[in-house]
Amino acid sequence: MTDSTSWLQEELKKVEVWEKCQSDLWFWEKIGRWPFKFIDKWTPIFIQNKIGSLLDELGKYVQTGGSYLSTVSSLPSYFPGEEVTTLNEVAKLPLVSMDQATDKLTINRKRFATIQGASTGIGGIFTLSIDIPLLLGLQLKTLQDIAICYGYNPNDKEERLFIVKCLQFVSADIVGKQAILDQLSQFDNQDDSLKREVLSELQGWREVVFSYRDQFGWKKLFQIIPIAGLIFGAFINRSAINDIAEAGKMLYRKRRIIERLNSESEN
Repeated sequence: MTDSTSWLQEELKKVEVWEKCQSDLWFWEKIGRWPFKFIDKWTPIFIQNKIGSLLDELGKYVQTGGSYLSTVSSLPSYFPGEEVTTLNEVAKLPLVSMDQATDKLTINRKRFATIQGASTGIGGIFTLSIDIPLLLGLQLKTLQDIAICYGYNPNDKEERLFIVKCLQFVSADIVGKQAILDQLSQFDNQDDSLKREVLSELQGWREVVFSYRDQFGWKKLFQIIPIAGLIFGAFINRSAINDIAEAGKMLYRKRRIIERLNSESEN
């Protein structure tokens, strides 16, 4: 089974509609930054230091993959019934199969994030410093696995750049979202100078981490309360994984669709 050109074009339009809908998040993102400005004034130093350590973690991730590297050995579990053992074979699968694998992955990660958020939310502010890096790691891992579902190798450094841009997209304001979408739409067509430009931009880790922190400000506000944080932590982490998985699916889906359309036009 192969994807027809007309069907791919229709699916591309759906992704573009999703991209336009991202502008509706601007108001809530602005509100999300207010509480954390207040929290900053009385948040214990050890928690602020933990958030600051994300700078180094993201830098290490782009350079080496850190401790989040996914492997293609798990491919059979993503595509039950499909005989795939390499990413090249995955890249040739119908888009529907890729979508189904991603949806299954998302359900499992949301379930895991719910349990993680509940367990770290029990201790309130004392376990919040543990929850933040764990959640970042789960987001990165989820994006890497989504990359695999669409036939891309997350172990490649350039692919890790794409993944961090996806993470940045979720936490950016509306102006930032549009700029990131423009970059990602040209990601596979960039010459060496443009790729170096993207890498240089990502050296400014503080912009990425601070926007990530601000977005979580109002969400984490209620998780600092012991016991009650269990409920808020479960909901917040589940929501965070849902958002990152949705963005990852749409952005990788668009990338794969465009590649197939370009390939068919060349033939």
